[in-house]
Amino acid sequence: MIAIYPGSFDPATYGHLDIIERASGLADELIVGILDNPSKTSLFTAAERKRHLFDITKDMKNVRVESFNGLLVDFARKCNAQIVIRGLRALTDFEYEFQMALTNRELSSSIETLFIPTSKEYLFLSSSVVKEIARFNGDYSNMVPEIVRLDLKQKFN
Repeated sequence: MIAIYPGSFDPATYGHLDIIERASGLADELIVGILDNPSKTSLFTAAERKRHLFDITKDMKNVRVESFNGLLVDFARKCNAQIVIRGLRALTDFEYEFQMALTNRELSSSIETLFIPTSKEYLFLSSSVVKEIARFNGDYSNMVPEIVRLDLKQKFN
């Protein structure tokens, strides 16, 4: 079975890594799909985010990192994926993710969504929180892998 874990990953956090590690154990192949959305302003380019995730997952033999734009269901079809993985932190995440899962199911009945709740130590963690802490020179070293930490530091200096 091929699964996709899509997201903006701007930046990738230990919460994302938690979901990647756990989802990779459920799929024959896990594709981390980096959404390159031109209508959204990202701190890191799609190429930089891809480099981060490639570095973070390089030892995971069944994980592949790709960027995409457009509809997730089209990307899933292109990759022959049957499952979309979505991480959940809180009830508010569920409401949005449930709506997206139903929409994707409407667009393609062959794609299922699997929700994976984040581990409790990452419940508070989001890319937005990390960027805010980095912007004001706080300590985010326990929130992101080293490659991301170094690049964040460089972006905000």
